Amino acid sequence: MQKRSKRIRNIVIIAVVAIAAVVIGFMIINSRQHLTDILIKIPVQKGSFVSEVYSTGQLQAENATYIQVPEALSSRRINIFEIKVTEIVDEGTVVKEDDFVASLDHSAVEEILTTATEELEKAVQALQDARIDTNINMSNLRDELLNLNVDVEEKKLVLEQSVYESPAVKRQAQLDLDRSEQNLQQALRNYDLKGHQAKYTVQRALEEVRKQQERIADINNLFDALRIKAPKQGMVIYSLDRFGNKIKVGSTVSRWAPVIAELPDLTSMISKTFINEIDISKVKMGQNVMIGVDAFPEKKFSGKVIAVTNIGQLLPNGDTKVFEVTIKLHGADPELRPAMTTSNVITTDSMPNVLYIPLDAVFKTDSTKFVYAYKRQLVKQIIDTGAENANYVVVHKGLNEGEEILLNEPSNAENLLVEGVEIYNEIQERIQKAAEEETKKKQEAEENAKSDNDLVPDVPPAGQGRPPQGGRGERR
Repeated sequence: MQKRSKRIRNIVIIAVVAIAAVVIGFMIINSRQHLTDILIKIPVQKGSFVSEVYSTGQLQAENATYIQVPEALSSRRINIFEIKVTEIVDEGTVVKEDDFVASLDHSAVEEILTTATEELEKAVQALQDARIDTNINMSNLRDELLNLNVDVEEKKLVLEQSVYESPAVKRQAQLDLDRSEQNLQQALRNYDLKGHQAKYTVQRALEEVRKQQERIADINNLFDALRIKAPKQGMVIYSLDRFGNKIKVGSTVSRWAPVIAELPDLTSMISKTFINEIDISKVKMGQNVMIGVDAFPEKKFSGKVIAVTNIGQLLPNGDTKVFEVTIKLHGADPELRPAMTTSNVITTDSMPNVLYIPLDAVFKTDSTKFVYAYKRQLVKQIIDTGAENANYVVVHKGLNEGEEILLNEPSNAENLLVEGVEIYNEIQERIQKAAEEETKKKQEAEENAKSDNDLVPDVPPAGQGRPPQGGRGERR
């Protein structure tokens, strides 16, 4: 009996130890899982929300007086397509009217002058040759006319002397006289034609001489114009050459890129900036801008968007498309200079009393956005979002103020329930309706453009994705 009770006690002890071991093991495994799954919780906030677009830009004067290559360089008789800058004052120099600004390459003009002088000498020689040839040719023609006149007189004398001759002899004498007179008339017509031709040849040679003389006069005038002077008082700011580099000694300018420098009006400044194609749809004319200048970090300027281009461009050495935006600064500051770098904060939207959450808390699939939210339990909550800025996004539906959401994805994300399918359906209906309206507008435009009223193929409805079903989401 004692042995039996001892055996039972041993069995109970072993069972208790085994159960304790299982419980301890489960606790260890569970604690390890929680240690590796550190969840960051934040509450949904409500308040004023400002949507902003950030960009860097460069200061420019809104208005400026341009210093260009001399107008004489544009003369077709000179044919200088490009010319180098041999001297230029330091950028930022304040000049008065008629002060020296830059000098252009004299050697290039001297080469043109040498060539033009040689061409003039050839033209003068050609004129002299034309005159000599004309005199010789016309003299020969006059001698020929004189001889033909003598021949006609002789033939008349023969005809008079044949009055008592036979009819055949008289007839031959008359024919010889007619032939001589015909030759004389032909020679007279030829003399007139040759005279006009000789006159035209001489005039053409004379015109070439005059043309070369005018070209040399233009070149001589250009020598004086190669010394560029300021058209008015102001601060000299170098312009850019056709490669986008600042004009300097050795740079080339031409009639197609004639601006050497400019005298900006520093009382009216703008900032030229470029916005990427993702944010450009948010930027509109008239929006307020806060502008900082890197050179003066302590200063801030207010401004307004005054121009947004409709056509994008690619950045150098990249494939990102950007759009140029012009921002006008309010007021003036004597310390501001063109080419200073600006930091622009464009306020694209401002909304009072709205719900918003960090962008890092938003996850997405191919068709919707969701968060990990604590409702009755931790769930995947589909949300309808709105405007966003660099850090936060507005939430229209799916969350309430003060509710807790996660900034990171939990380890059991695949097993969480999905809530807010009705929100997903509303979003898809809205997307489909917008697509249908766009299709309708496109069809109407095409029908107006086509006289034969061809049917336009339907555009497949947008937004046919599925809500998240339990797989891991992609961070927004």
